[in-house]
Amino acid sequence: MAQQATPDSARAARLGRVIGTRPSAVSGAVLLLPGGHETSARKPSPFAASAVRALGRRLAQDGRGEGLAAHVVHYRYRGWNGAQAQLARDAEWAADEIVRLYGDVSICLVGMDMGGRAALRASGHDAVNSVLALAPWLPEDDVAASPEPVKQLAGRRVLIVHGTNDERTDPELSFRLAERAKKANREVCRFEVHSDGHRLQQHHSEVQALASDFVLGSLFGHAYARPLEDALAAPPPLGLRMPLAAGFGESMRQR
Repeated sequence: MAQQATPDSARAARLGRVIGTRPSAVSGAVLLLPGGHETSARKPSPFAASAVRALGRRLAQDGRGEGLAAHVVHYRYRGWNGAQAQLARDAEWAADEIVRLYGDVSICLVGMDMGGRAALRASGHDAVNSVLALAPWLPEDDVAASPEPVKQLAGRRVLIVHGTNDERTDPELSFRLAERAKKANREVCRFEVHSDGHRLQQHHSEVQALASDFVLGSLFGHAYARPLEDALAAPPPLGLRMPLAAGFGESMRQR
């Protein structure tokens, strides 16, 4: 039986310490949103936080010269918990906290698994200019329920990355959401990592390189690598089923 979340007024979301060396002047920020569960009142998993922190280290290193600050968001609860959408609410709180700490800077929300859903849902925050959802957990299509919203993605650049062999989160669901989002926002693309699973470990270096290219381009105006530029420009379904080529990291340095 699924564990039901119960309100706990004493528990609060928090930002992890800045990853790497804090820039002397912060001009952009990444909020790293770990995975979670559909329903749970338990505290967040340290393992989930460590998974996004590894990506955060790559982003912080690549963006150091631009003034990028990267923080892991530590949720109040492990679960999304239905209409409470607690992970998304914590992501919105974290965006407010970034503005309080650093002023008027642009934010990229980067989420994995259930954190990917939180990133997509919280993207309507005024400071958010881009969203990266890695293997996002999304609810099954249900004619009796409203579909996952996409209107909050308008005006944001959105990248979804999903392994074709993911057995935890259905890649077809992220394609359908991207397809709906693309109708209202042309700045949406999606890459498929062929033969890779939920953790995207088989093509780990390519996924990190793609994430870095997207974040630096979205926050600081760097030119995107050609495959990413093409994916954003391509009509559906081409730009929503873009294959992530082996060796992406090396080829983008030569563009």
